Amino acid sequence: MGRNISVTLPAEIKPALTGLPPATPVFAGREHAAEALRNALRPGQSGVVQLVSAVAGMAGVGKTELVLHTAHQVLADGWFPGGVLFIDMFGYDPERRVTAEEALAGWLAALGIPGEHIPTDLSGRSLLWRSIVDAYTAQDKRLLLVIDNVDSEEQVRPLLPSDGRIPVLVTSRHTLDLDARLHDLDILGQDPSTGLLAEVISFRLGPDDPRLRADGRKSLADLAGLCAGLPLALRIVAALLVDRPQLETRTLAGRLRDEQHRLSSLTRQQKAVRSAFDLSYQHLTDAQARLFRLLPLNPGTDIATIAAAHLAGYSEHQAAELLADLHRAHLVTEPAPERWSMHDLLRLHAAEQQKTNDGDNESEASQARQRLYRYYQWAASAASTHLIPTAAAELHTFAGRDDALMWLDGELANLMAVAANAPNLQMTEITIDLALTLGEYLSLRRHLQDWITLTSQARQLCHRNEDRSGEAIASNNLSFALYQAGNHDAAAEAATHAQQILHQLGNQQHEGAAWNHLGLALTAMQRFEEAAAAFGNSLELLDRVGDTHGQARVWNDFGIVLRQTKQLDKAIEVSIDARDILRTTGDKHGEAKAWGNLGGALAENGQEDEAAEAQAQACRLFREAGDLHSAAVASNDLSLALANVGRLDEAVDAAIQARDIFQQTGDSQGEGLAWNNLGIALHQLGRHHEAYKAHTAAYKIFDQLQDQYGLAQTWAGLGRALSGLNHLDEAINAHARAGQIFQAFADRYGEGQAYRQLGISLFGVGRIDDAVLTHYQALKIFRDIGARPEEGLTAGSLFFILVEEGLPGARSIGEHAITVLLEGGKQDLVADIRERLSRLPQ
Repeated sequence: MGRNISVTLPAEIKPALTGLPPATPVFAGREHAAEALRNALRPGQSGVVQLVSAVAGMAGVGKTELVLHTAHQVLADGWFPGGVLFIDMFGYDPERRVTAEEALAGWLAALGIPGEHIPTDLSGRSLLWRSIVDAYTAQDKRLLLVIDNVDSEEQVRPLLPSDGRIPVLVTSRHTLDLDARLHDLDILGQDPSTGLLAEVISFRLGPDDPRLRADGRKSLADLAGLCAGLPLALRIVAALLVDRPQLETRTLAGRLRDEQHRLSSLTRQQKAVRSAFDLSYQHLTDAQARLFRLLPLNPGTDIATIAAAHLAGYSEHQAAELLADLHRAHLVTEPAPERWSMHDLLRLHAAEQQKTNDGDNESEASQARQRLYRYYQWAASAASTHLIPTAAAELHTFAGRDDALMWLDGELANLMAVAANAPNLQMTEITIDLALTLGEYLSLRRHLQDWITLTSQARQLCHRNEDRSGEAIASNNLSFALYQAGNHDAAAEAATHAQQILHQLGNQQHEGAAWNHLGLALTAMQRFEEAAAAFGNSLELLDRVGDTHGQARVWNDFGIVLRQTKQLDKAIEVSIDARDILRTTGDKHGEAKAWGNLGGALAENGQEDEAAEAQAQACRLFREAGDLHSAAVASNDLSLALANVGRLDEAVDAAIQARDIFQQTGDSQGEGLAWNNLGIALHQLGRHHEAYKAHTAAYKIFDQLQDQYGLAQTWAGLGRALSGLNHLDEAINAHARAGQIFQAFADRYGEGQAYRQLGISLFGVGRIDDAVLTHYQALKIFRDIGARPEEGLTAGSLFFILVEEGLPGARSIGEHAITVLLEGGKQDLVADIRERLSRLPQ
């Protein structure tokens, strides 16, 4: 100002003098954030020290509470001998907002500057202020500045000192563009929220309050959940409970569950969640406020930028800018890049604003929903074209299959919510359309319950609308979803319902698909004759309409029946034909399935090397198609094939890969199968204890699922592992139980294997007659079903027992074993049998 003045600095600025409010006596859930602030304020730090620490977060998240708690702590620790200066800028309250000029005048007065020497303009006050705080630092009187509730950079920047040795704590609902270390404060988790309620009640009323007992903790947790982790809401609820010691937590929770009145209920004296939110809302521009009001119309928990653009009728660029503004104001969060979410209580506030704002809001909300729901509908349809091999891919919206899958993964929750809500908004056609277009995706990603829910809803809507064609197609899709979920009876019923309607309508192509789904369900129920007839009907209808691709898919499924009925040559033939057609039509997923079926048929036909190669191809193609679950199924089969050709370390790896994917996808049955296959490979490696542990893990799963057939396979594996551990009595029991269950399921192949292994264990404990008898039983079964490789192995095992014990019939059994084993190329075993035969008397 062109004048020299003498200023006598006070020895210390007392917190009370500068208005530093007291810290709350109960501070919980913010320990890590407080420690981060303390580290930023710690004296004597080397290197670059951040001048400003900016604590940002939504209204009511506890920013002021955090900085006050930290400020009182560091003052008590003696880190700031010069004291603290605090000011509440009331940035979001237009009636009480403090300007930078006013704040500087107050601080300069607190520092002892006479009023006549305080400049009248902002720049003069700022220069004088910075000179004085520099003088404090020079006298080793380090200051702490706390600037609370700032709404903009302009409001706070003139208050910042030029000396980097003077730290500043700033709080704002916005992310400010300052040279500051940002501390973005999030809501509290469930446990810290419940803990905060309990600690406040305990502090105010004592630890013996009956609502703090163990049986009351659940109600406290419910209350914390309804506050959605917002500290302001939690402290209001705690205060209400303290005000009325007789108020039961479950009663208050019941009131808060009413969304229409929740914000009104979160009020006590001067504190109100709604009032805090109102100040943030009033700070928005018209465009920002409009988008904020519309966001709750999205039925899911978050929304993508492009979806928000369709919701509001803006360009994607406009929507991105407005969402960024709302994010800086902490009215939305960004849980993932370009995806936006709202706090539960803010969502209720925004919805209230939509209802109460002047104008034709019902029309605005209705039009916004229409735009958003139609966007989800056509985008889902465009994405699905990349998953259907015979469809022309829509390339304008999605560049390729990976792009489409990424969008579907991100939007699944929104799509399911749209499908559920659309009928209530007179948009039933959207639900029906989504049920049709999302089938391939939901099957691929194994979202089976979502698929069942969606197709069931679509079938119901079509039936109500008397749309028989739509009802049949939805029922057909429902059948396939139920089949994949393991509900085979219901799958057969849904497929039959679809087939009957489609037959009446003369829709041969879709009827052919319905017969195929019926065949799959019947196959799973081991009704092979009926399944073969269903597949035959499907092939006939698809041949009439010239659907070669559809026929290849049916042959793929028919091959399973051919395998189960031991028509292995035919199964191999149709799998190869299906594979070649599906490869030609570009159906990578179908080709992978054909490779897998071919591998299974080759394995059962004794062509182990070719089977392993086929399963490896299936794994590769399923992975390329993005179907991890089917890749796990193929990897499981690959493990068996590799074990059969002696590639045991690879077999272990394949089983572990399958097990891990099944665990990730939540397929317990598949996980049990993988544990069993892992046990088989480990047993063959001589790692019998590990094999036993693997089969035990499988047993726990199948027992919980009450899957008797899975238990039969597990008992068989346990029997082998126990034999390897020389626990032969337990092994005998395990093989016997396996044989009984296989017999009950009419699985003669499994029964024969169990008898053969049982016979070997019986021989090990010296029960020779029983061992010979069970071998003959196994031999008869394998002859009856034409399982030549197993017949040869059983005959060879029986031969060695007969020779060892000097029993009759050894020569004829040995010669028969050689004949059969030579068909499968088992040269090593044949050589052993011949060597022993040569020593038998003529």
